[in-house]
Amino acid sequence: MPRGNAGVHVKRADIVMVGAGPAGMAAAVRASESGRSVTILDDNPAEGGQIWRGAKRSPPNGQAAKWFRKFQGCRAERIAGANIVAGDAGSRTLLVEGSGDSFEIQFESLILATGARELFLPFPGWTLPNVTGVGGLQALVKSGLPVEGKRVVVAGSGPLLLAVAAYLRQHGALVEAIAEQADWNRLLRFGVRLLGYPSKLWQAAALAPSAYLAGAWVTAAEGKTKLERIQLRHGSKERTIDCDYLAVAYGFWPNVELPSYLGCQLREKAVKVDELQRTTVPHIYCAGEVAGLGGVDRALVEGQIAGYAAAGQDNQAKALFVAREKTHAFAHAMQETFTLRPEVQALAEPHTIVCRCEDVTFERLRSADSWRAGKLHTRCGMGPCQGRICGPAAQHLFGWRVESIRLPVFPARIGSLISKTTSSEKGVLL
Repeated sequence: MPRGNAGVHVKRADIVMVGAGPAGMAAAVRASESGRSVTILDDNPAEGGQIWRGAKRSPPNGQAAKWFRKFQGCRAERIAGANIVAGDAGSRTLLVEGSGDSFEIQFESLILATGARELFLPFPGWTLPNVTGVGGLQALVKSGLPVEGKRVVVAGSGPLLLAVAAYLRQHGALVEAIAEQADWNRLLRFGVRLLGYPSKLWQAAALAPSAYLAGAWVTAAEGKTKLERIQLRHGSKERTIDCDYLAVAYGFWPNVELPSYLGCQLREKAVKVDELQRTTVPHIYCAGEVAGLGGVDRALVEGQIAGYAAAGQDNQAKALFVAREKTHAFAHAMQETFTLRPEVQALAEPHTIVCRCEDVTFERLRSADSWRAGKLHTRCGMGPCQGRICGPAAQHLFGWRVESIRLPVFPARIGSLISKTTSSEKGVLL
């Protein structure tokens, strides 16, 4: 392998993709069919992303098993445990921190399938131990956290609440309540729309438990050293529920940091793409949740389109346009149904922490008039998570636009940062 500036190894591939969730896997499969060299980078130890985490060990029947088989059979090079430290769209180069040394990778086309993360909105007590994200608690259980006999409340908004509650019950948890902030009127209208998607209607019916509460949201979590109980608003009534775990999230937020850093324009909170999943930066494509929230079906179709298009197979990509439109229609229905009510965006009290990394409270932030001012005066967004948690929360709380995206988003080794600085000085990166 040749070496670049500062002794950094250099790899090359015709098509590089970042993210090995459903969209990245589908893109890799279709791009590799063209015979071009394909490399897929992912920060997780195994493919599948957040939605199919752990499925590789025992893939279920259906589309997950189908795409795992296809992905295992494709000729794409897979590099797990890879974090993007820096990159430059002009030179078509990424600086990657692997499990061993850092390396540069050069590409002709880049597909970004960086997915999304859970959206957290601050409320009193949300920083207590045993208060987690919805998907976060599921991931902990998949990693070995025992929940048998534990009392759990699942709250927030979106179809994930039902799926995670069912998963937790399968592992012995006592699900005390599932609190969905959307009311029954919106949910019933959504149910009517599901008549056009029989498989999804069946899934929803199978998951729906008696503990499901519509028009309900957590107003506070309480406990001395860890979570002991929650306060729940259900319509006009207030309830206290004793519990061991609270899993709460208000949908998802696209991971746009890397595409934004590379110069891709955004449309609302997702990356702006055209009909072939091309971004506003030449040779860069986006697919899946980073290009718009919509679930696994949308991610799979968009990933295939991006893979075909990046490989120059536009006709194959266009053949999937009708399928994509159907997934977009479903995504739009979901967004309408689970739009957040004002009450859940106004739960923070003066001393409620908004930025967990730097312990910045709501009271300190509300005196600022922008994200930049908030960072300058309070260090909000300047901790280890680099604004990934408090940034979206600030947008909901104050209407601020989060700016000044900088890499690395996650902590990086000193050696990787030195490589970045040296390469920058020699004109390779940044």
